[in-house]
Amino acid sequence: MNRLQDKVAIVTGGAAGLGKATSELFAAEGATVSIWDVNAEAGEALAAQLTSAGHKAEYRQVDVSNTQAVAGAVTAVAEKFGSLDVLINNAGITRDATLLKMEEEQFDQVIAVNLKGVFNCGQAAGRVMVAQGSGSIVNTSSVVALYGNFGQSNYVATKAGVIGMTQVWARELGRKGVRVNAVAPGFIATEMVMAMPEKVRDMMSGKAPLQRLGEPSEIAQAYLFLASSEASFVHGAVLSVDGGLVA
Repeated sequence: MNRLQDKVAIVTGGAAGLGKATSELFAAEGATVSIWDVNAEAGEALAAQLTSAGHKAEYRQVDVSNTQAVAGAVTAVAEKFGSLDVLINNAGITRDATLLKMEEEQFDQVIAVNLKGVFNCGQAAGRVMVAQGSGSIVNTSSVVALYGNFGQSNYVATKAGVIGMTQVWARELGRKGVRVNAVAPGFIATEMVMAMPEKVRDMMSGKAPLQRLGEPSEIAQAYLFLASSEASFVHGAVLSVDGGLVA
């Protein structure tokens, strides 16, 4: 417990799914958590839940694809709490279609959030972290970045791009005291996945050697490890948390 005591963390997409599990875990581990999400109702409810439980949390409605909004929100968090120690670059969307049927808008929307959004947050947070000489950035990729997935040209491209950016940032920021890593989740039992037909969930479970879906809390634990001092010599890594799917 308290592996993030007195740390300040931003969790993008922090009000649902993997982000919610991460916000809850980080708060329980002693962090002050800034929950970023476009869903104000869910974000405010989660922040209220955490603060009523005695944890330190706030909510900010931030569109990560908006460069100016991200820069302003990062500055506001750092000024309010005195530092910025952790960025969990988790926000992401899907707009699935096969290559021959995908609309330009579907492609552009996913690129804007999943790739440009990661860049925007990493750049703004990185500037603060470099100035203070410390910090940890954890980017969310996906197992599909490593082997592709039917109907997800846009999503797979962004998640592969996130791995590339993670490795570039590791080279650039490590010498300045900032660690950068990525997590590549497999099929996880988020609200979205659990709403799918049972036969689809069974198919997803069957692909992994562990023969089950992952839990959001299991991804949150990976984020926690990489964000904490326990991973002080882990840098430029891509941690697959997928039940052995890539094997």
